Amino acid sequence: MTAQMERPQATETPGGESHARKWRGPGWGFLVKLALLALVNAFGMTAILSAWRAESWVILGAAVALLVIVDVVYFVKRALPLKYLVPGLAFLLIFQIFSFLYTGYVAFTNYGTGHAGSQAQAVEAALIQGERRVADSPDYPLAVVQRGGELGFAINDDGDVRVGSATEPLTEVDGAEVGQNGAPTEVPGWTVVPRAQVLADTALQEQVVGLRVPVSDDPEDGSIRTREGSTGVVYSSSLTWDPEAQTITDTETGTVYEATERGSFVSEDGERLAAGWYVNVGFDNFVRAVTDPGLAAPLLQVTLWTFAFAILSVVMPFALGLLFAIIYNDPRVRGRKILRTLFLLPYAFPAFMSALLWRGMMNSEFGVINDLFFFGADINWLQDPWLARFAALWVNLWLSYPYWMLVCTGALQALSGDTLEAAKIDGAGRWRQFRSIILPLLLVSTAPLAISSFAFSFNNFVIIYMLTGGGPNFAGSSEGLGATDLLITAIYQISGVAGGAADYGLASALSILVFLVIGAVSALAFRQTRKLEEYQ
Repeated sequence: MTAQMERPQATETPGGESHARKWRGPGWGFLVKLALLALVNAFGMTAILSAWRAESWVILGAAVALLVIVDVVYFVKRALPLKYLVPGLAFLLIFQIFSFLYTGYVAFTNYGTGHAGSQAQAVEAALIQGERRVADSPDYPLAVVQRGGELGFAINDDGDVRVGSATEPLTEVDGAEVGQNGAPTEVPGWTVVPRAQVLADTALQEQVVGLRVPVSDDPEDGSIRTREGSTGVVYSSSLTWDPEAQTITDTETGTVYEATERGSFVSEDGERLAAGWYVNVGFDNFVRAVTDPGLAAPLLQVTLWTFAFAILSVVMPFALGLLFAIIYNDPRVRGRKILRTLFLLPYAFPAFMSALLWRGMMNSEFGVINDLFFFGADINWLQDPWLARFAALWVNLWLSYPYWMLVCTGALQALSGDTLEAAKIDGAGRWRQFRSIILPLLLVSTAPLAISSFAFSFNNFVIIYMLTGGGPNFAGSSEGLGATDLLITAIYQISGVAGGAADYGLASALSILVFLVIGAVSALAFRQTRKLEEYQ
């Protein structure tokens, strides 16, 4: 009785609900949402800070706007519909629209090998490339040191220990200790990195080898470099940079290289430094694609072959798949389920593995195609231009006809039996039924798939790259293009991803052209397919 009297009573609100029941605290849903938004904000702030450091103001503005929109939408109750749209729109903006816009931006620049950074980076690279060891420079015992994530060098200069980093010239320090080999072992304010750690860490080795510590405030005094992390040598560049005149001068030869509007340093006699920077070049990449003698002719052949490959890669597999679908849709064929399964096997294998398998079988020396079917004849399937194209079409046919067999089988089984029965009563033969009824009705349902298949075949990178590598190469092609290259593999080759010089500006320009071609062809094809709906 006493316990009941001491229990606090809940006060009633005007609505009849007690305060104890009204306040329940934040629910689990709110806490989960808060945790997820905290994670999103953490990633967003990381992207904002990275864009700020890289001085990418467009990306910075987009990241700030996107983060503010997300926070507002998910904390404002009235924005309920947007809570379901924002994630999809954000991914669309980041992975589709941004990629396309950035590709368009690069297409109007000379971005590529030798033009991959700003002018300041190009100047720094040129000065580094012009570095030479100072003739009278001694070998200083050296230790790699670290302070707050910053690497530096500590050297023993005739008993005086001097330490510095890439941003701080060498300065003498007191209280340092030197080991038996003469290299500093203790440096006040710095942590000596053990040489064993430097040798064991590949990434650290690259940082140490690339590190340059200025000897003094005067750049002409050179900088300390090391090759193995135990001794340092003074290097000095023979090139000097004049920011006001925008020139780089070779002090040994007296040659002056002037900065040009094309992002290069060029001398009066046309000599060009390897280091350059990217600049806007307008439509030069598009013009070059059709005017450069070493590029225009091979690129034209590649374009024609791309259209031929894309069209034949739709027509041939569709025809073969439709033929098998008609044959094995007939109930009079025995064991048709087993036969269908066997014919579908190529569709079950990964395309790149199948392409590699066919590449081995078509080898002119030890391939089974020549041995078993051509009595050991020396047929160079992959090195002759026309045979290589035939091989690409054949392998693509073998891989893709099962898909069309499945599609056409389903479409045939969905056809109205009454329509075909009426055609038989009217005296239509099998060919007339196929030409006037079956095929038009099939095209109504398969035409969109044929358009998507055309777009896929237009960019079928895997088959060409794994089977022929784009070869055999055209004679005189400046970009190493070949007879079986599609536009997509040509772009890959020009981009330099596979090795060699990269020309991202030209590759981006061609990517835009491919996008426009596929978009135009698809739009026209979809417009024409509307006429097929009259058969329904």
